[in-house]
Amino acid sequence: MVPTAAEQTLLPNGWKLSPAGRQVPLGDLPLNLIVSADGRLAAVTNNGYGANTIQLLDPASGAILSEQKVPAAWVGLAFGADNKMLYASGGQHNRIHCFRIEDRTLVPDSALVLGARWPKQKIGVAGLAADARRERLYAVTREDSALYTFDLRTRRLVQRTRLPAEAYTAVLAPDGTALYVSLWGGAAVAIVDPATLQVVASVPVESHPNDMVLTRDGRRLFVANANSNSVSVLDTRARRVLETLSTSLYSPAPAGSTPNGVALSADEQQLFIANADNNCLAVFDVATPGVSKSLGFVPTGWYPTAVRTAGRTLLVTNGKGLTSLPNGESGPNPVRNQSDEARQYIGSLLKSSLSVLPVPGAAQLAAYARQVYANTPYTKQREAQPGVPAGNPVPQRVGDASPIKHVFYIIKENRTYDQVLGDVKGGNGDASLCLFGENVTPNHHALAREFVLLDNFYVDAEVSADGHNWSTAAYANDFVEKSWPGNYSGRGGSYDFEGGRGAVAEPKDGFLWDYCQRAGVSFRSYGEFVYKGKATVKGLRGHIADDYPPYNLLVTDVDREKIWERDFDRLLAAGQVPRLSILRLPNDHTMGARTGQLTPLAYAGDNDLALGRLIEHLSQSPIWKEAVVLVVEDDAQNGPDHVDAHRSTAYLAGPYVRRGAVVHTMYSTSGMLRTLELILGLPPMSQYDAAATPLWECFTSSANARPFVARPALVDLNARNTAYNRSSRQAEGFDFSREDAAPDIPFNENIWHAVRGEASVMPAPRRSAFVRAAAEKDDDD
Repeated sequence: MVPTAAEQTLLPNGWKLSPAGRQVPLGDLPLNLIVSADGRLAAVTNNGYGANTIQLLDPASGAILSEQKVPAAWVGLAFGADNKMLYASGGQHNRIHCFRIEDRTLVPDSALVLGARWPKQKIGVAGLAADARRERLYAVTREDSALYTFDLRTRRLVQRTRLPAEAYTAVLAPDGTALYVSLWGGAAVAIVDPATLQVVASVPVESHPNDMVLTRDGRRLFVANANSNSVSVLDTRARRVLETLSTSLYSPAPAGSTPNGVALSADEQQLFIANADNNCLAVFDVATPGVSKSLGFVPTGWYPTAVRTAGRTLLVTNGKGLTSLPNGESGPNPVRNQSDEARQYIGSLLKSSLSVLPVPGAAQLAAYARQVYANTPYTKQREAQPGVPAGNPVPQRVGDASPIKHVFYIIKENRTYDQVLGDVKGGNGDASLCLFGENVTPNHHALAREFVLLDNFYVDAEVSADGHNWSTAAYANDFVEKSWPGNYSGRGGSYDFEGGRGAVAEPKDGFLWDYCQRAGVSFRSYGEFVYKGKATVKGLRGHIADDYPPYNLLVTDVDREKIWERDFDRLLAAGQVPRLSILRLPNDHTMGARTGQLTPLAYAGDNDLALGRLIEHLSQSPIWKEAVVLVVEDDAQNGPDHVDAHRSTAYLAGPYVRRGAVVHTMYSTSGMLRTLELILGLPPMSQYDAAATPLWECFTSSANARPFVARPALVDLNARNTAYNRSSRQAEGFDFSREDAAPDIPFNENIWHAVRGEASVMPAPRRSAFVRAAAEKDDDD
């Protein structure tokens, strides 16, 4: 049955969901699903921020037969011979969980150990493949880029084989003569000889190969390429790509389909591809090698991570489930008597599901495809932005002229709308959740009052790990999306999400600065993707302010602003102010209640004063008349909000920005980037910014160059935490060396008590999730 329009769910990013089939609840972020050779059992590995679990399912119904909680898990699953064993990757704990299957129940057995758990050894177990003939288990890794081979009889490691790049998964040829390994960070499939355990060949594919499936005769290997919106079809005998399938809804399309799961129908006539970021399956006729053709699409839940077939049944794991939520039934702030998994942190607000449906026939598939297109705001025509009125300083098309020549793009850290602007009358705020109101952030409030108040703005990210990717690329690739929950939950893994990791952690076509470089648009970064005075990505080398401090909470934002002023004045005098300046003002992150450090109010006040002074200084310069300031939070995961956990603050300032306006239109991080791109003449970086509505409603064709006057601080910017109590002791154990290194759930609580008092009672939410049937209208419409 095709979902109706009334059953559509609107997501914070503007896309809609209307998944086909029955929906069965699963665990936290399922990343893989496998079906036993006899089709009688299926298994799922849940690898999110919350509890990591291995589930045994009935593939016919999707019913959970058995579940085992594990300390850590990530992607890898394999059934043993005769389906008597199930093996599951232990991720950064560097082991493989073993379970006996007795009466359709998982019974823990001894584990296979690759090494000491993170951080003593950086291994990171990923995909698994079982070899019944040799009684071996193959495990590939993503941290030390290796293949580990185990003897299942002795449970001992046979050999470690170095691989050319980070690996995702492995598939064994039906005749056992070749092991195929997808090199996630290497844009290739490595071929390993199981007899010698050596890499004997490498076949180039497209960016970010991950999931793979072989035909039963072993002649064709289908490889999903997440960064390239494609599937490579390999001729395994010739060891070459036979054809490449485009999985996106429109071709060509920028990044953003993210194929990350592949499955063949029982008769191997059709290929099903899970497009994580398009929230659908792409379906191809692959009956004739080399001449595959598209058959259409099937709507799924949010971020499908795996697809498998069991006879005539399709099984799809939806990594983020069916909705986004406010900060839960237990309150928008965590409470002490909750377990870590029960606390309502955004990382655990994304509840997954399993879609179970029959393999669709031609007529059903056509109807499903229409629904998929109805769910997406992205079309090729959207790239032209036909909704922008003539004369608006935000151009309709890339390349059209704009009176705005300089964009100052400021990225801050971790605040929701209610936390800062919940006290503003005229906006949809909840003052009871406001921690940093006008008495703390007078400049933020002045910007919202003098220019535009945006009370329906949503970040595309969950946390800082993907937030800085979304803020600079309108996309977070599958490495970022699938790795941050393990890192944030303390299970292990480096914070490799803002450069330094290389190709595996970056969009194929780069970030905002890479697009500027190709378009001949000058740019400069002040602290964004910078570490210890050096750019963390190649595209920023030679384009950073060396003395501008990156994220470091021991440096005040006021001092950062002074450094920017000096650099700006120097560039202004030389006539070299870049078209795009990206600035990082991170101190609204705070250090919570840590004794001896600035109070949360002092940190927020420091951030506020720095922002006010920056805009004041710019507004007094000669280029103010052709400048605009765009301000976003990289994510909103650190605080409460009564509407949705993705709702955040955003600010605009400049002569062409409307004055005294309140705009209730729904906008997103990607919409902010689309605005910036159109002004600078840059093409969209992903399907998200291509589809997003630019903030043209916030602009006017009549310039008002009246300077902005910064408000003085209303709190003591030097105030330190002096109390020694539970919260201060808790904060002593937090790591503030980088964004979000402190555990977010306790840190949320810590900030609340530092501001409101140790005995304060945290309020419960007042409304349900903002996500609603897409056909419904807001009261203001």
